[in-house]
Amino acid sequence: MENRLTMVRQELALFIGCSLLLTGCSPNGQITADTEDKKMPESDKVSEQQTAPPDMIKLAGVEEPRGVRVNKAGNLPGYIMYTPLVSDTTYLIDREGNVVHTWKSDYAPSSEYLVNDGLIRGARVPDAPRFFGGGQGGRIEKLSWHGDLVWSFEQADERRLFHHDFEVMPNGNILSLCWEAKTREESLQAGRNPDNTPQAGLWPDMIVEIEPSSSGGKVIWEWHTWDHMIQNHDADLPDYGEPGRHPRKIDINAGPALTEITAQQLAQAKKIGQAPGNATLEDWGADMYHSNAIDYNAALDQIAISVRSLSEIWVIDHGLTTAEAEGDAGDLLYRWSSPNNYGVSDSAGGLGHQHDVRWIPAGYPGAGNIMIFSNDAKNAAPPRSEVVEITPPLNADGTYTDPDDSGFGPTQPVWRYSDGNFYSPFISGAHRSRNGNTLVTFGPQGRFVEVTPEGDIVWEYWTPYSGEVRMPDGSLPQPARPFMYAVFRATFVPEDHPALIGKDLTPLDPQPEPSLLREEELAPFRMDGAR
Repeated sequence: MENRLTMVRQELALFIGCSLLLTGCSPNGQITADTEDKKMPESDKVSEQQTAPPDMIKLAGVEEPRGVRVNKAGNLPGYIMYTPLVSDTTYLIDREGNVVHTWKSDYAPSSEYLVNDGLIRGARVPDAPRFFGGGQGGRIEKLSWHGDLVWSFEQADERRLFHHDFEVMPNGNILSLCWEAKTREESLQAGRNPDNTPQAGLWPDMIVEIEPSSSGGKVIWEWHTWDHMIQNHDADLPDYGEPGRHPRKIDINAGPALTEITAQQLAQAKKIGQAPGNATLEDWGADMYHSNAIDYNAALDQIAISVRSLSEIWVIDHGLTTAEAEGDAGDLLYRWSSPNNYGVSDSAGGLGHQHDVRWIPAGYPGAGNIMIFSNDAKNAAPPRSEVVEITPPLNADGTYTDPDDSGFGPTQPVWRYSDGNFYSPFISGAHRSRNGNTLVTFGPQGRFVEVTPEGDIVWEYWTPYSGEVRMPDGSLPQPARPFMYAVFRATFVPEDHPALIGKDLTPLDPQPEPSLLREEELAPFRMDGAR
């Protein structure tokens, strides 16, 4: 039995290299199948003397008590909105954990945003022909308060796929992350190292702006990472140069090495729910950056992106036309963490395989700063997760101070939070509330906490809801097993949000029943077959 568990964990580690960290990407970026020290709460601490394989069920928290655990004075009045990763239902709960409203879709989610006249949510298209690795989407849809479909827009074909996150702009337009496929030949001609290029090519990121309409909408703006590459692999190819001399360019060869996987390992990963049914050996490792979050600052007219595979965030200029964005003006305005990506020795601080990136809004404590959830706190032992807040080196004209010998500043965050050694290896997020508290989503375990600036927990909730959405082949919408309570991100909704005005927010009666997990989906991860 132990040999089988070890084999499973080795296969998980291979999968982590291009998608959701499940058994761990260590803070130094090396793929590993060793998660013995990755901790859940103190009650679940692994003994230093214990030598058995790690208990994935405990890491996933599937047997943790569910519901509200902490509800102290000091939390901001309001509600919490979230959608479990394998569910078609978005929940709005009060501070007592009561469900006061739900929206039901035909699809599993990506991210979701409450707007004044409804809910806009990402959706996992079940028949998307290509792209895998976690965070697959393909569709963005708007639902009314009562759940009626207002509009939808899809991008899910062999060339492109919406993934992970999008952002609703003040004018109602949508900025979305999107993969675009490049062939192996295109990749090699752009200077990509052949040894790090999958047989079918690469999936660099792009950003599209969508103008929605009742008939769906149209793309009115684009920005492509592919237009801003630099390479020092082959002097005879385009865009040759030293990344250290061009820190606002993107080194096409930066990032993790291509992981090797056999057909047998891929089949086993699919069998235990750690790879989608459309995953192929030819595309394995094609997801170059695994960008997973996007934010928009209207005052600056700038876009921030979380680039997980490079453990850094990027900021780009939205105030350009699509044609202008193809040129040097569309290069990165700013980037933070992991200066080794542009030829500078790595610093002690920074991010580790982060999710979520958000500017703190005007009028909130820390306004103008940027907040990020770092899944692997850098240089932490044992691994843990943390929230960091940085003050970017912004000049009065909206530009950013050039990097020095240690890279783009700052050298350290102005605020950070971690709950001991609590570890959430993928998804997750954090955002500031106007009273200075921060709502933190420990995504894999479906755990949400509100913390004060001093780090005191004033509200804590573990979702009792999972979901029953499965793909046509029976696999999960996202390859997250055994993290069956996983939530991409939870959102605090203040009680005076315009969408809530005049709405009946009495707790539903009866309340939705807590989810019953499928034992056959958890069994491969149980220690010695125990329940």
